[in-house]
Amino acid sequence: MTKVALITGASAGLGEEFARQLSQRGHRLVLAARRKDRLDALASELGNVRTIAIDLAAAGSAAKLVADLERAGEQVELLINNAGYGLIGRFAELDAARQREMIDLNVGTLTDLCRAIAPGMIARKAGGIINVASTAAFQPGPKMAVYFATKAYVLSFTEALHEELKPHGVHVTALCPGPTKTEFGEVAGFGGNGMFDRVAMQAGPVVTAALDGLDRNHAVVVPGIVNKIGAASTRFAPRPLLRKIAGAIKY
Repeated sequence: MTKVALITGASAGLGEEFARQLSQRGHRLVLAARRKDRLDALASELGNVRTIAIDLAAAGSAAKLVADLERAGEQVELLINNAGYGLIGRFAELDAARQREMIDLNVGTLTDLCRAIAPGMIARKAGGIINVASTAAFQPGPKMAVYFATKAYVLSFTEALHEELKPHGVHVTALCPGPTKTEFGEVAGFGGNGMFDRVAMQAGPVVTAALDGLDRNHAVVVPGIVNKIGAASTRFAPRPLLRKIAGAIKY
């Protein structure tokens, strides 16, 4: 079996940066995302990469992806669950199908891939998983209600998985970035937001923090001092105040 790092949502943003940094670390990569042209361009640049064009929001996509890996004789030693997106707008007004698709991708496929790959890591007593959550996981998010809720799930699930897999030598980390200079804002519907752009981190330091945290088996990584302060403050602020503050943010 060929040992690989599997990165979902690898065609842009944090996924692309994970690919670059893991390639520099010497990993053989499998990159999965919808946009084949972008994946192939990145693979051509990095080398030692196989690409899989797949819609990970589709039903059964995780099983399809795992079957592809098995046919290729590949064993996942590192899983980066990065695929996901957000939508801005009032819950009752946003497209219902798109919101359900967000849940299926951000929560369903992430969970399915962990379930498919974790047993092998446990048996080998080695491996690593990074699930990309968000600082959104620490509070409710009016006007991005479903997105914030999916990231709360990812954080809670990953922390639990961290404890379950720790005795088996498997590292599990939840990455909780704040605003980051990626395509997230354009997809979510608030591209070009001045405040978001002013506080956004570059993808490079975010990914570096995630990989360093995984090496140390930190359960949760929040990159950037401003994001750390914001995440920590949610432990002490009353929930009604958190809802009002989050609802007042202008995207």
